[in-house]
Amino acid sequence: MSMEVTAWNAMYNAMHAESDRRPFSRRTLRRIAEFARPHTRSIAGYLLLSIVIAALGVATPVLAGRVVDAIVDRDPLSTVVTLAAIIAVIAIVEAGLGIANRWLSASIGENLILDLRTTVFDHVQRMPVAFFTRTRTGALVSRLNNDVIGAQRAFSDTLSGVAGNVVTLVITVVVMIGISWQITALALLLLPIFVIPARRMGTRMAQLSREAANHNSVMNTQMTERFSAPGATLVKLFGRPARESAEFAVRAKRVRDIGVRTAMAQTVFVTALTLVSALALALVYGLGGFYALRGALDAGSVVAMAMLLTRLYSPLTALASARMDIMSAMVSFERVFEILDLQPLIRQSPDARDVPDGPVSVEFRAVNFAYPSAEKVSLASLEEVAVLDTRGGEDVLHDVSFT
Repeated sequence: MSMEVTAWNAMYNAMHAESDRRPFSRRTLRRIAEFARPHTRSIAGYLLLSIVIAALGVATPVLAGRVVDAIVDRDPLSTVVTLAAIIAVIAIVEAGLGIANRWLSASIGENLILDLRTTVFDHVQRMPVAFFTRTRTGALVSRLNNDVIGAQRAFSDTLSGVAGNVVTLVITVVVMIGISWQITALALLLLPIFVIPARRMGTRMAQLSREAANHNSVMNTQMTERFSAPGATLVKLFGRPARESAEFAVRAKRVRDIGVRTAMAQTVFVTALTLVSALALALVYGLGGFYALRGALDAGSVVAMAMLLTRLYSPLTALASARMDIMSAMVSFERVFEILDLQPLIRQSPDARDVPDGPVSVEFRAVNFAYPSAEKVSLASLEEVAVLDTRGGEDVLHDVSFT
């Protein structure tokens, strides 16, 4: 992984790490485990392959350093060829395992999406009509799309990322210390220069991202409502096309401005971190070269340390934001579970019987009826309001009987 890619990863992790800060919920974790239980074997295989791939990734720089030493020491050609062949075999094995790991990742993620979507869809189908009259369709559809995909990333990306990065970090640090503890200490001292700007920039980028997402959500809702036959009819009847266009243009321009600011902030940030990484690499080469010229270090070890440097920063920056990545996925799960926790007002009686064939009569005895309050049939987040309407809940029909 190049230093520039590492910088982009650091910015991405920091940006998404600031999206939400909530404590872990044990109840949410138990419910996640229930959805994950059918995929236990696949998840275990996925984690195992991630660990093996991480170990193979660290082996390549070490072997590359030995190739350099063999060339400098003028070892037999067979030694260089053997080392090169081992590197090639590792690359082939790593590529094959990477494909297998990606297949497992896709299978776990897509199966989880299937389970969540079908569960939420079936649950929503049982909700009363009052739920659909109050809920904004776009907000509900977003739960089945964006939040379900966010929850899926907890398994396909975050889980394996943490396992793979921990293994990569431990092996890399051990190997680097074995080669030169001085250079390793230098690399670790430079880490705050790499991570702190990422955390600060991440906060700003997350704010811009949320603002753009809010504007996009409003625009999508406006398009969905205005492009439907009833919505278009109302706009034309009230003579509001110009006003609707002006409102849409304001939000679209705001999204454009945010996009330009985001692009420039990303470019400046990645350029700065890439520069810091390049300077760190130069220091490694300089200090390593100094030790090599004094005979305290082999030339191949300097090359190996330089290659290991990139494999050190990437997992460190990723793990620095791992908790926040997990929290972002937890938020997605909680938003999905929020729908599932909203119980239908009308539920099948345990002793319900099928309606018999032929003519039947229905009798109501002493029936009371009240329009349900909003809190019983809806969620504030689905209505895009801060507080639900408290009206309703009082009987409007009393002791009604008829056949």
